[in-house]
Amino acid sequence: MIGSNGTESKTRVGGGDAASTRLDRLVAQARAAALWEQAWPVLWRGIGVFLLFLVVSWAGVWLDLTPLWRQIGLGALAILLVAALLPLIHIARPDRRLALARLDREAASRDPKLRHGPASAAQDSLAVGAADPGSRLLWDLHQRRAAQAISALRVGLPRPGMTRHDPFALRAGLVVAAVASLFVAGPEWRQRIGAAFDWQEPAAPGPNFRVDGWIDPPLYTRLPPLLIAMDGSDQHLRAPVNAQLIVRIAGQGKAASETTLTPNAGLVPVPGQEARADLREERYRIVGGAALTIVTPAGKQRLTVDAIPDRPPEVTAVGGPEVNGRGTFNLTYRAKDDYGISSAEAVIEPLKSARALVPVPQINLALPGDASGDTDTKTLVDLTESPWSGAKVRYHIVVKDEAGQEGRTPDTEIVLPARPFREPLARALAEQRRRLVIAPDTDRRWVQGALDALLVAPDTYTPQPAIFLGLRTATERLRRARTDADLVAVADLLWEMALKIEDGDLSDAEKQLRQAQDRLKEAIERNAPDDEIKRLTQDLKQALDKFLSEMAQKQGREPREQSERGQSNGQTKTVTPEDLDKMIQDMAEAMKRGDTAEAQRLMEQLRNILENLQTAERGGRSDQASREMQKQMRDLDAMSREQQGLRDETFKDGEEQRDGQRPQNRGQPQQGQRGQQGQRQQGQKGQQGQGQQGQGQQGQKGQGQQGEGQQGGVGERQQALRQRLEDLQKRMKENGMRGEQGLSDAEDAMREAENALKDGDSDGAVDAQGRALDGLKRGADGMAQQMQEMAEGQGEGQQEGGQQPGQQGQAGARDDDPLGRPTRGRDMSDGRVRVPTADESAVQRARRIMEELRRKLGDPSRPREELDYFERLLRRN
Repeated sequence: MIGSNGTESKTRVGGGDAASTRLDRLVAQARAAALWEQAWPVLWRGIGVFLLFLVVSWAGVWLDLTPLWRQIGLGALAILLVAALLPLIHIARPDRRLALARLDREAASRDPKLRHGPASAAQDSLAVGAADPGSRLLWDLHQRRAAQAISALRVGLPRPGMTRHDPFALRAGLVVAAVASLFVAGPEWRQRIGAAFDWQEPAAPGPNFRVDGWIDPPLYTRLPPLLIAMDGSDQHLRAPVNAQLIVRIAGQGKAASETTLTPNAGLVPVPGQEARADLREERYRIVGGAALTIVTPAGKQRLTVDAIPDRPPEVTAVGGPEVNGRGTFNLTYRAKDDYGISSAEAVIEPLKSARALVPVPQINLALPGDASGDTDTKTLVDLTESPWSGAKVRYHIVVKDEAGQEGRTPDTEIVLPARPFREPLARALAEQRRRLVIAPDTDRRWVQGALDALLVAPDTYTPQPAIFLGLRTATERLRRARTDADLVAVADLLWEMALKIEDGDLSDAEKQLRQAQDRLKEAIERNAPDDEIKRLTQDLKQALDKFLSEMAQKQGREPREQSERGQSNGQTKTVTPEDLDKMIQDMAEAMKRGDTAEAQRLMEQLRNILENLQTAERGGRSDQASREMQKQMRDLDAMSREQQGLRDETFKDGEEQRDGQRPQNRGQPQQGQRGQQGQRQQGQKGQQGQGQQGQGQQGQKGQGQQGEGQQGGVGERQQALRQRLEDLQKRMKENGMRGEQGLSDAEDAMREAENALKDGDSDGAVDAQGRALDGLKRGADGMAQQMQEMAEGQGEGQQEGGQQPGQQGQAGARDDDPLGRPTRGRDMSDGRVRVPTADESAVQRARRIMEELRRKLGDPSRPREELDYFERLLRRN
């Protein structure tokens, strides 16, 4: 039985140890349930405080609080947690009597038969009558029934009674709030919880300023700018010498004003942008090994820049001056530099240091297309107007790069080419003019004596009255000259008289043309406005028209020999007045669209063409054999065109035969066909670029040949063409030229075409005529090569570009289009144009864009995302 003090009696149940053990286990479970019923309401208070902490954390409250308030908040929650859990220390462990009473209540609630308290009864003991057998027997029966009742006992679940402690169900609201705040936090739920325990003060915000730096290589290097990372770390960079190191400090305040830059001797300060209150810029030119120390409130950074040296340019003269027939000459050189040549000139120095009336001429040379030194650069130099032409001088070529470094060739003694004069008196006056200008102190009396001697026999030396009077005037002026200006005036008069004697009125037109070319060339080089270019272009057109008109008039006044020479030169020229007008128009169009390089190329090409035209007009003294060779080339040209026409006609006749449409007059082409053939031949002549006079003769010859061919069939005309080719080969041998295999093959093919036409085999005839055309082309190339070799043997110079007379006039030359039509002469531009300033313009445009990006990057008031974007753009470029 249980004592009054609640302690367990020592009397054990008579049902055995199994029942006692089970009862002890049930008592322990009952005690635990009773303990949980007391502790769970208190524990739930602590859980509620923890859920409150999670709600506050996941809602981001800690992120908006300073570390102090975070500590205060955590402290308040901790106190609240302690206060909520403090009742746990007052909870007592239930004793055995209470546990048995709990078991009896739960047993009675489940089974009314167990309302007698079986658990408590199992703990009772017999107090009296233990010696009485009857009492003893009844007690044993009672114990057995109690043991059986213990086996049916169960411990129910704890019932803490939360509705009694939390009648408003606030605990459910905390759970819902915690779940909702978890969704709000998303992937940052860990970081937001950890923010409550982050009690460190945040780093102080950086000063409202930024430092940017970059290196701008010189424009002539065509290298992109180099961006410097201003992250506080030391950097080692390489940049070309003379590059600019730029550091820009943007922003206001003490931090910006306290930023200091300390350069070494390798950096030379240069003026930068004007300083403002919110912007300071320092620029340095890199002249050697450079180092710059940047000290900001955020730290110290050191920049080290190795200067890439700029080597001086190298130049080599390619041969000597190549003299043209009119007295002009070509200077050729090769130049090499790291980044490019900025200027090139041929420096002329007199052999003696004597006084001269005019300085030595300055010769500016064309710049190379690239600075690799692999290509030749040729410049046409015209010193025919200079008094120094014909004098013996020293010269060397000097090239400079953008850095001002120069390279030069060794000194060479040459005689400056002079304009050739056919008239002896004109040649003598030009020589005396040179002596008077170059050495007035020593040669003046010799010039005076020479002029007086020319006046001794007027009938012999100066038969024309105007020339005699002019020479006498020059003699008297020279005798009375007292100053250098007077001597220069006499020299100019002698030169004008020499030109008048040599060319008549043509020299004035030539001078105007030369001046118009020079003015337009100078305007193109300095990129003059469009209205000025238009005016100078019109002046050039007028001067060109006047020059060509007077040249035509002079040819009409010359004897037949001059006329034949004009015909020969007309064969060698590949441009017409319309072509020249087109070139001038193309120059104007190139300047309008800003293509200065193309305009300069066309200007140089026009100068070369006019130079060749004047050379051929004045110096073309071909002998009878040369004229005969050129006539043979023209005949071969006409044969090629006629053979092409016969082939086209044969092909058309064959097509008509295959279509079952026999031509009514096979041997006589219809009037429309003859008209088409005549138009085709005339068009080919126009494309060959022959002169107007040569075209007239060729047209007459072609009309005669066509009229002869129309009297017979195609086969007869093919036979006549073959006979003409045989006659041409005979004349070639008589003229000292070797036979050409191509012409022999063409003759055999023509004979085969004749036989095929007689047999009615149009396809075979077309094939044979095609081989005849090919043979004529190869024969024309061989004849041109022979003429070139003979011209070189006789000391005759080639035309500009290495093309020989008649070479461009060949029908079916190598510059035909896929349909066999000649393309040479249609357009003077070959399309292979390199614009030297294109890269430089692109660099300048790129640098303007990058400068605008840097300006925006230096504005601290812009959003962080925009500044990062600008910085990425600068780093990428």
